[in-house]
Amino acid sequence: MAPGCVLRGLLGGRCDPAGLTSHTSQEHIQRRQEVHVVMGNEACDLDSAVSALALAFFLAETSAPPKAAFIPVLNIPRSDFALRTETTFLLRERGIPDSSLIFRDEIDLAGLHRAGLLSLTLVDHHVLPGADAALEEAVVDVLDHRPLEREWAPSCQLTVELVGSCATLVMERIAQGPPGVLDRTTAALLHGTILLDSINLSPAGGKVTPRDVACVSLLESRFPELPDHDSVYGALQAAKFDVSGLTTEQMLRKDLKTVSSDGHVLAISGIYMDIELFLRRPGVLQDLAAFCCSRGYSALVAMTVSFNERHEPTRQLAVYGQHEALRSTLCRALEEATAPALHLQALPSPWPCVSAYAQGNALASRKKVLPILRAALGGGVGTAAGPEEEVAPPPTPMNSLVEESPLAQAVPPVCPQAVLERVSRMAAQQPPPGSDQ
Repeated sequence: MAPGCVLRGLLGGRCDPAGLTSHTSQEHIQRRQEVHVVMGNEACDLDSAVSALALAFFLAETSAPPKAAFIPVLNIPRSDFALRTETTFLLRERGIPDSSLIFRDEIDLAGLHRAGLLSLTLVDHHVLPGADAALEEAVVDVLDHRPLEREWAPSCQLTVELVGSCATLVMERIAQGPPGVLDRTTAALLHGTILLDSINLSPAGGKVTPRDVACVSLLESRFPELPDHDSVYGALQAAKFDVSGLTTEQMLRKDLKTVSSDGHVLAISGIYMDIELFLRRPGVLQDLAAFCCSRGYSALVAMTVSFNERHEPTRQLAVYGQHEALRSTLCRALEEATAPALHLQALPSPWPCVSAYAQGNALASRKKVLPILRAALGGGVGTAAGPEEEVAPPPTPMNSLVEESPLAQAVPPVCPQAVLERVSRMAAQQPPPGSDQ
């Protein structure tokens, strides 16, 4: 077996440059070459993409021979990659061409699994969609920052922690490995991802934890040439919200989740522009109707978020539906919600089939709104637009889907020296002073 990581030579130039597509998957099957895939979730945001790339690189560099081929897979078709504007921006800035990436429609995971050659590591999710249920048998490792929704066999290494970014968990894994593995390119990818996910380490954003702060501090101590926080975050945020070249259909598809119940499928799209401006785009009503009709959606909820100079979020949402009864049911559920209360205020809408709102509770992200919409439809589970929508949220109140989440609270002040010492101890696998562990 040829050792190494199939990254098409993207990180540090130390990986096998051979690609692995659906065609060459058959060659691996014929040669009986084991393949270890690291794959993010179906939203394939920056966190999923970078976590898959960085962890696959780390595994390839640190695994003892004989090595499998370690392959990061971006869990979307290649044709959808242009919609991930912040991801395309950061990879381009770091000199990683699109041609070096491997997408879900370019590798035959089912065929590799049937041949007994597949090992699978999941990052930024831990629940596979129904279409991938057979691949669960191949899962050997999970890193996720969502609440645990299912159990895995003891043989599966499980790291599920409520931190702001899955890239934080990847960085912690790398910090515990051999020194010198982390290179400048990988460090810059992890650094930018954690800053974007944690809203520039701002407690006002409700997502950062001390562990995110610790990892950013560790990256900057090892690579002092990394750009300052504000410039990194500002550039990524601008790229994420840059939809100037997208059609309405692409904007709706860019950040799409669904939930379903009682014969209805509801789309929830993240929209990266002011909701009132969005509703006045030329032909938007026809585009909304065509989008829902072509995909079988009964209604659509568009949710927006923007941040001021203090990194405080502002949120809006709109409910579109041609069926008045269903639209009224969804609007009433959102208006009357208490867990969490959204504090909605009506905004002008140019269309009778669209209700628009300003959302007073700016910490109520889409993850917190999804259970409200799911309950409004009758409590059904989600469908295959995003892993966290596959199942109902767990009953425990302490998770990121509810208002009492630790991620929604202000983070206590953190001493940079203390967090660096903490992570250094993790890297050396030594307990803190006075610990019984």
